[in-house]
Amino acid sequence: MQNIRYVKKSLLMTALSSTLFQPLYAAGFQLNAQSATGLGRAFAGDAVIADNASVMARNAAAMMLFKKTSLSLGLNLIKTDIQVKDATYNQQHIIAPGVGYRDSADYNNAGDTSYAPNIHLIVPIDERFAVGVNLYSNFGTKTEFNNTFVASEYGGHTELKTINLGLSGAYRLNSQWSFGAGLDVIYGEGKLKRNLNVYSPIDGSILQSKKVLDADIEGVGLGFNIGTVFELDENNRFGLSYRYSPRVHGKGDVSYNGAEQHNDTVYVPLPDMAEFSGYHHIPQTQFAVHYSVQWIGWSAFDTLDSKEFATINNYEWQDAMHFSLGATYYLNSKWTLRSGYMYDQSAQNKVTSVSVPDSDCQWFSAGVSYHIDENANVDFGATYLLGKDVKVNESTESDGVEISDLHATTHANAILLALQYSQQF
Repeated sequence: MQNIRYVKKSLLMTALSSTLFQPLYAAGFQLNAQSATGLGRAFAGDAVIADNASVMARNAAAMMLFKKTSLSLGLNLIKTDIQVKDATYNQQHIIAPGVGYRDSADYNNAGDTSYAPNIHLIVPIDERFAVGVNLYSNFGTKTEFNNTFVASEYGGHTELKTINLGLSGAYRLNSQWSFGAGLDVIYGEGKLKRNLNVYSPIDGSILQSKKVLDADIEGVGLGFNIGTVFELDENNRFGLSYRYSPRVHGKGDVSYNGAEQHNDTVYVPLPDMAEFSGYHHIPQTQFAVHYSVQWIGWSAFDTLDSKEFATINNYEWQDAMHFSLGATYYLNSKWTLRSGYMYDQSAQNKVTSVSVPDSDCQWFSAGVSYHIDENANVDFGATYLLGKDVKVNESTESDGVEISDLHATTHANAILLALQYSQQF
């Protein structure tokens, strides 16, 4: 039972690479949670619309679109629904050569409900300069398989949280061009538990339970972002931003491969991101259309390395894109309505996992703003995220001999709700 290793995606890699992400949320384990307004339009045009201070999380240059000090406070709710179906778990060669155990590994719901707060503040210095600060949760979700899940070495407890502190500045060159840049201080933590249960081939009872993974990791990384806004005229503008993501050093207690390190360091490469957005208010109407294209460099995840254990795992994530299109209807001085659609590509390719189910997703979004007065408004946004069925094949080896495997289909959907208050001073 020694030297157990994962042939497919390492559970530790899965957890930590998701834990320490930059601004959350597209493919992979991303779930956008910067604002209620953005959520209500599937984040279409979010790098340039600038209807409240949360825009600085997507493009620092957009801070020059504000003439007054602007504050936004928000809370996002994320409810995930994760299904494992048509699943078969096989265990062999543990008790004796040729002696095994086989059972269904279907699981109804490994998702959970999480909350992600955010705060954004933009302060114009004069007509040329603005500064801003924001704090928001990059990630706040949990995947948990309870003791009834037979394939406990592939699914268990995964709790991940991230916080991003952003400090930004912007400069207006002229009436059309603005530029911005910022620093991102990223804090992340993750807690993971996995066990390998040895089952009786006679009655399926648990004969022995061995800890496969028990990790408690936290780390801090420093990244940066740059961006620009081009205002063609008062009704048309474009935004372009780029975000550099650091290689975060996550430290903590790690139990892996039968060994335990109380202060190990895990090196987590994070994906860079680039986004282009457009906003167009149709003249002499109350309508506007907006769109975004975002690239996420998930291929940066070539390996996950540990100071004590060297390369923990090789994996094959791929770069991904998301494409979103939205519309806003300015109903009257009190109400603004919005909607949007996003197609979100998966970061996973050939290597998949039940612990982090991922697929191409569709976002169906709607939102509303109520303007209390000309300086204050309340926003609500909602999204239904629809995933696809994904085939999963995972296996576990000990001393070069396969001792278990899991074949399943995963499906993950989510509901996202957000409430936000914005004020100008």
